[in-house]
Amino acid sequence: MQDPFPKNSANLTHLDGQGQAQMVDVSDKVPTVRQAVAAAQVRMLPATLAAIQAGNTPKGDVLATARLAGIMAAKQTSNLIPLCHPLPLQKVAVEITPDSQLPGYQIQATVKTKAETGVEMEALTAVSVAALTLYDMAKALEKSMQIESIRLVSKTGGKSGDYFPPAP
Repeated sequence: MQDPFPKNSANLTHLDGQGQAQMVDVSDKVPTVRQAVAAAQVRMLPATLAAIQAGNTPKGDVLATARLAGIMAAKQTSNLIPLCHPLPLQKVAVEITPDSQLPGYQIQATVKTKAETGVEMEALTAVSVAALTLYDMAKALEKSMQIESIRLVSKTGGKSGDYFPPAP
């Protein structure tokens, strides 16, 4: 069976000829419209969910703060992830939806650009930071909340084409 992750640095775009980490050169690529959607969830006790929904939290508006943090994080991805390119983002949307079956919140981020490389990392960073902020804003109510299932939901555009993973 062939190794799906070859050790030859010629096949790994983030490594140079000596095996050192490098930022991929995308200067020859044509800018195209690209979009990525990522998701996460925060699981909590029903009482915590109810308190957040009622706006009864010690730190203020949990959801607005988490949404804004996710948007800001997407814009800072290249400062956080060492080999990410700084990108001109045309759209960052973060949706935080209550889920009584979880119980907790479903978080989804959509990021869009017209650039030489994709925005998967920006979408994943947005949902991660939104989830962390939600936790921070509500930890006085419950420290046992769990951040779960951070994942890429879809990506469109670019050389590798569209990606829609199978449903979990």
